[in-house]
Parts: sequence; structure tokens; C-alpha cells
Amino acid sequence: MINPTEITITIDTECSIAGAFADPENKPIAEEAILCEIDGKEHGVGFLLDTFEKYGIKASFFVECAHYFYFGDDPMKNVIRRINQAGQDTQLHIHPCWLNFIKDKNIGSFPINDSCQGRGYDELKKIFELCIDVFTNWTEKKPEAIRTGSLVADLNIYKVMRDLNIPLSSNVALGVNMPAEKELQLFGGRQFINGVMELPVFSYQDTNFLGKKNIKSLQITSCSWPEMKYLLKKARKEAITNIVILTHPFEFIKRTDARFSHMTRNRVNQTRLEKLCRFIAEHDQDFVSADFGSSAAKWQEKGPNDQGLLECPTYYMIGRKLHNKLNDTVWSY
Repeated sequence: MINPTEITITIDTECSIAGAFADPENKPIAEEAILCEIDGKEHGVGFLLDTFEKYGIKASFFVECAHYFYFGDDPMKNVIRRINQAGQDTQLHIHPCWLNFIKDKNIGSFPINDSCQGRGYDELKKIFELCIDVFTNWTEKKPEAIRTGSLVADLNIYKVMRDLNIPLSSNVALGVNMPAEKELQLFGGRQFINGVMELPVFSYQDTNFLGKKNIKSLQITSCSWPEMKYLLKKARKEAITNIVILTHPFEFIKRTDARFSHMTRNRVNQTRLEKLCRFIAEHDQDFVSADFGSSAAKWQEKGPNDQGLLECPTYYMIGRKLHNKLNDTVWSY
């Protein structure tokens, strides 16, 4: 019997610029985008931790650290403490645009640029070093993995990570951003890139009404539960070893604007996550949750594992589009 398929739920946990670069009158937002508290109840990190505890799920929170240069230690250091106390994994997420807030010229000067892609080696190494230092201070460990902001990647990023002794990455999601380099056009599995093991967000193909094929990445907010369940079962039949899923704390609420002025619970996305976690727990002979920190050594020892392109029938795409449209349109749905 083959080993269970490992499902890694990853949560990009980040503050929001909230239009501050476009209008200086706007201030970046922290707790609203991370905790998503409504009437005293957290629908962001708190909801995630409660759900994972209920179903015995291990997950990886990719925590953004560059915003330290605007907010300082709070609130993220306290959020990380809660994540770790709940037995969940923390890894490093980097949105370089936050470094524009650095006032100390001895540290460096950084333009408003949120991409890790296309930067020179020395500049990118400096950015990563600054963020690794913040992460280490907050977590008392060095990250085993890095995820770049907006999942943009090029080969240079992996050279920097290799030289900084970061063994794992999850920088690729073909349905979100398609890398220019062929080596990075990965649908899933595990692959060494310049000495760093990349575990991409699971990507698949569907077909629209006109027969056009599209690449999508597996995300809680954009994929229906019937679609996810179909893909998990098909991946198991294909003996796929790793499935990485992407989400964010703010996907479990609805909001009226970028400043989180008015929020309500996103029932659809919360139900999708709960059904996913229950499915993993109830099918433990075939599936198991896995996080980056606990699995780093094992994945590297096992080495690369390629994944081909899986296709999802058109009727799942139709159902997903209708459900997402309804959820986006009807505030109280």
C-alpha cells in the first residue's frame, strides 16, 4: 500500500497596505486583516486555529515579516505566539514593498516594489536577510521555508535562498502567476531548484464553455468543495504524494472595502475549509495533513517527486463559478 497523500494547507498571514501608497491619508491595516474580528469573534486566525484543532490538522502559516518596518513587533509577534502554542507551523512570507517604510539609511533604501522577481542578487539577499532576522526574533528559529509575495518567482530567488541555507520554498502557483522559466512551471509535487526544494501550490486544468483550457491553483476562496474533493480523490488514484493548498485569514470574511470598514462572516469559505479538514480526518488511510517545518528533513531525504497535469471536468467549473458569483454578490449568503 502506498503512503498517504500529504495535504499541506498554507495560510499567507499578512497585514494590508490598504491603499497607503496611492493615498498617504490611508494607513496600513494589521489586526483587521489578520484576526478579522466581528462582534468579538475572530473569523481569521482564530477561526483557522479552532478548525485545525477540531479536526487534528497540521498546517503552515507563512507569516509576512517585512511589515515590521512599519508596525514594529505588534501585532504579528503575538499572533505567531498563538500559532505556535496551538501546535501549528510558522514559515516566512515576504512582501518587499513594506521595506519602503524603512527610515534608517544605514539599513538601506528600497523603492515601492512588491516583487521578489527581477531583482539583483545582492538586493534580494539583503531583503531576505532583513526578513529572516525579524522572523527569527519573533519565532526563535530560522525558517525552513520561504514564500514570496503574490507567488512570483524566478531562478535568482532560489540562488539567494540556497546561499542563505533555506531548504524549502513554495513560490509557485501556476494559476496565480506563470513563471517565465520552464524549470518553475510546476503543477505540484516536489522539485529541486538551484539546490532548494520547491513545493508548488497544486495546480490543475479545467475547460470553459467555449472549450478553452485554463490553469487554476487550489485555493479555498476560488475552488468549490465538490471540485476540491474530486481533485483530491483523483490525485490519490494517480499516487500524487504532495498537495499544497493556499488560503489567507481574510478569505473567511467578506468586507465592503480595502480598509475592512464593514465585515461579515464568509460562510461559504468557512464551510469549504471545515469540509476539507473533516475529509482529511475521516480518510486517514489515504490522506494526512503535513506542515513544512515537521516535514522538511523527510521531504529532502526522499527527494524530487514530479506531478503531471490533472484535469477537472467542465461541470465542476460551472458549479464553482455560479457558487462563487452568488457568494460574492449576496452579502448575507
